Amino acid sequence: MRPSRTSEGSRSPGTDTERPSPWLRVLPGISPERRGFVLAWWGFALTFGGMRLLTWLIHIDVAGVGDVQAGGVHLHHYVWGILLLVAVGAAGLVERSARARAWMGLAYGVGLALVVDEAALLISLEDVYWDTEGGVSIALAIAVIAVAGAVLAVTRARRRGTGNGDDHG
Repeated sequence: MRPSRTSEGSRSPGTDTERPSPWLRVLPGISPERRGFVLAWWGFALTFGGMRLLTWLIHIDVAGVGDVQAGGVHLHHYVWGILLLVAVGAAGLVERSARARAWMGLAYGVGLALVVDEAALLISLEDVYWDTEGGVSIALAIAVIAVAGAVLAVTRARRRGTGNGDDHG
């Protein structure tokens, strides 16, 4: 029987075989409560950029890169985003550990980026990805990245200035 952890990153006495969360190494100084939000922001930004690159490679017909299809029907990547958001929502109803919240934050950002990247298609109900109307998706994604990044920065600065003596968090 494995001893349980008392909190993320700390161990019960005698549990040297358990490893701390990988997010502690990747995001040092970020509290477990904020880690999911930071990972969601990074997941969103990197997935959005990655999907734009991938779809551009498909658009210019790079060898070996093509659309995902099922039965001859193109599956837009917002479908995968919706499925990922459904899975994160369901997991969030049952899982509350800091480690799970971090992974759910990352998955949430990825799923949201997949949906927002095709927001113009969902609004117009036409495939306008490379048309002028497709710019709505780009503008929306940039706004999400900017607003979420600003909120993370402002709330971090405000928390540091509370005078509670914990300016290292």
